[in-house]
Amino acid sequence: MNGKTLMISRCVNNHAHYKKRLEELGFSNVTVTALEKDALNSLIYDLKPDLLIMGARFYHCCTPYLMGELKRDFPRIKMASLVIGEFPPELAMYFILNGVSSYATSFDGIDIWRKGLNEIASGRDFISLEVQKRISLRRCYPAPAKITARHKEIIRLFCNGWQDLEIATLLHISRNTVVNHKTDILTSLNCRSVIELIHVALLTGLIQIEELCFRHSDIVLNPLPDENIKGRRR
Repeated sequence: MNGKTLMISRCVNNHAHYKKRLEELGFSNVTVTALEKDALNSLIYDLKPDLLIMGARFYHCCTPYLMGELKRDFPRIKMASLVIGEFPPELAMYFILNGVSSYATSFDGIDIWRKGLNEIASGRDFISLEVQKRISLRRCYPAPAKITARHKEIIRLFCNGWQDLEIATLLHISRNTVVNHKTDILTSLNCRSVIELIHVALLTGLIQIEELCFRHSDIVLNPLPDENIKGRRR
């Protein structure tokens, strides 16, 4: 594939090996990094890669969501996710649904793994057969969602132990609205529970560890720009 390739992996000690192997497979001008969040965005702006590859486990269960966010920010960049080993196909499906072009796993076997890498290196899309099956079995699936300012506010409260009714009362919305927001949040971040949400929120920077106080009296909410909400709980 002509152009530049950016690979994102936390396995810093293997970066030189990954660069060498990818270039041997036909990926051109490979840069490997462990940067994330704003630093990663800055690197993408400067490097202007034609292909971005991220390890499927980079953000654990919410890597599909975070890659979807990157795709929205950089729609012209082709993106692929790779994983050495097993990654749940039901979760991997969301890479494709969130706009990632290719997904390959070594769990499919060495021959298919090499075929997938060769296809991606040639500029073509490749999707693991198990992921293709998951997508084809669904008659409908949720559209990619974005974590909004309201979602971030509710995430902060859930992570500090607030319950549905308490959040509804504080924000002057119905309990059903809170439940709907929670469903959207958990679906977007591929979490099964609020416990998993805390882990993901910390991992992705949606909340800082200093904000986990678990005492309602310590929490100050900033009002959203389009809503007239009293921000402080006394």
